[in-house]
Amino acid sequence: MSRHSTIECPPARRAAAALPAPAPSPPRPHRRSRLSRLLGNSAVQGVLLLVALVWITPLAGLFLSSMRSEQDNASEGWWTALTDPSQLSLDNYSALLKDSGIATAFANTILISVPTTVLVVALAALAGYAFAWLDFPGRDGLFLVVVGLLVVPVQIGLLPVAKLFGAVGLFGTIAGVVLFHVAYGLPFAIFLLRNYFAEIPREMLEAARMDGGSEWRIFSRLILPLGRPALASLAIFQFLWVWNDMLVALLFADSGSQPLTVALQSQMRQFGSNIGVLAPGAFLSLVVPLIVFFAFQRHFVQGVMAGSVK
Repeated sequence: MSRHSTIECPPARRAAAALPAPAPSPPRPHRRSRLSRLLGNSAVQGVLLLVALVWITPLAGLFLSSMRSEQDNASEGWWTALTDPSQLSLDNYSALLKDSGIATAFANTILISVPTTVLVVALAALAGYAFAWLDFPGRDGLFLVVVGLLVVPVQIGLLPVAKLFGAVGLFGTIAGVVLFHVAYGLPFAIFLLRNYFAEIPREMLEAARMDGGSEWRIFSRLILPLGRPALASLAIFQFLWVWNDMLVALLFADSGSQPLTVALQSQMRQFGSNIGVLAPGAFLSLVVPLIVFFAFQRHFVQGVMAGSVK
């Protein structure tokens, strides 16, 4: 055999040589990148915590002040109640609720806010479905009128509507305040729900019509469940707007139909800087919107996320 003859490799060695080289393992993340990511998350959490503290501190101060006596509020700051809980009591709330004027004003606020919210959401849902999916003469023109009403400020309509309500006997009544809020809340509500309902796939409505569903059945069984996030968001906004309103109620409500905001404003005139009356009343007017918001928070977040995806 020649010195330069080739020595054949075994089959197993040739097969191993034919296999591709293993891919290099990915480099491990550097310790510095992990540290920067951790610091970034900590910075964001710190900013959010700071914002939460800034928002909660006045609320906590109002709550603690509402549970302290007038002498304690006049002599020391509300933060002293954190180290001396014996200052806290419910005497201010019991005295406030025993006041017939405040109790009546609280009931009037509910009688104004709840019907207004229900009427605005219900009427806007019907009108939004009609503008989005029903063909009728003048639909586009009417919708442009609704959009145009969005730019009309509330202050422009106060005087003429007050004269109209005085002529028909609605001035100074709860019904008059409700009608005013409904009239000025509908343009935005219709605009919002119409745009939301228009994003529903047309195939779903056509399939429902082919199955023999009437327009009312499609609206109640299909549109309303799919539009629940938008309806909940609208209900939260409308309730908060009406509950916290003082301008409309100050003009259209009399002493027997005034809501809590107007009653507290009149209490400030009567008692001056009496924090023992104003603090529990202000917190009472604040806690109900907070309860409503947190009760519908899940639907509100769904509506916001749906709008961001679309």
